[in-house]
Amino acid sequence: MKRALLWMIALSASAADIDHSSWDALLKRFVNPRHLVDYASWKSSGVGPLDEYLARLSAPWPQDLSPASRKAALLNAYNALTIRWIITNYPVASVWRTHHPFTEARHRIDNRTVSLDAIETELRNMGDPRIHAALVCAARSCPPLRREAYAADKLDAQLDANVSEWLAMRDRNQFAPEKNRASVSMIFKWYKGDFEKNGGSVEAFLAKHAPAAQFLLTSKATLKYEPYHWGLNDTSDLGKDYSSTKMYWDALRNKD
Repeated sequence: MKRALLWMIALSASAADIDHSSWDALLKRFVNPRHLVDYASWKSSGVGPLDEYLARLSAPWPQDLSPASRKAALLNAYNALTIRWIITNYPVASVWRTHHPFTEARHRIDNRTVSLDAIETELRNMGDPRIHAALVCAARSCPPLRREAYAADKLDAQLDANVSEWLAMRDRNQFAPEKNRASVSMIFKWYKGDFEKNGGSVEAFLAKHAPAAQFLLTSKATLKYEPYHWGLNDTSDLGKDYSSTKMYWDALRNKD
């Protein structure tokens, strides 16, 4: 009996995780099939459930979280905190219209105060470049915001699906094998080193996850990068006309 009890305790400890079910429900309610967020409805309906979830993330996390559980929690935290920051400032045309959106340590996770950049850095240090297909910084050119919470037991499948869907979005990534030419998200340029360290090259990563990108492994292929649209990923037209010039001046102001 004692041995069975110890086994049950060990099993329970090995399954330590964070409950993301409320975040999952919020994503299904306020993110549409085009992966845009209905910020207006979210704000008007109240942020109580979101704040309750964020309060759970701000408390100490189980010390025996598996690497997959921690990665899933960090991805969920980044996206949830970004949305909460936008709602705080809504209506706003772009995340860059807010005060130091990525660098200021104003958020709490795992009993510590962090910035969005700090969460991203921890994820990048895990050595999985697929996280760049899951982090959504509230911009129209971001990868698709998944309409479900990330979970340890299906994280690999979720990340693979996110990469595939992202690369199939023609407004963000275009492959023309007949012309030996591709134009992809600026994310692949900004974080080129992550793809080189973990997958060999940007081209190798693209070829692995997009059937139409196999030609990029040849010496004749040309790879270019799409301009990034920093307008808000809102279900309305808010942010739709947010230009690169506006983003430049807003980013410059945020350096102060």
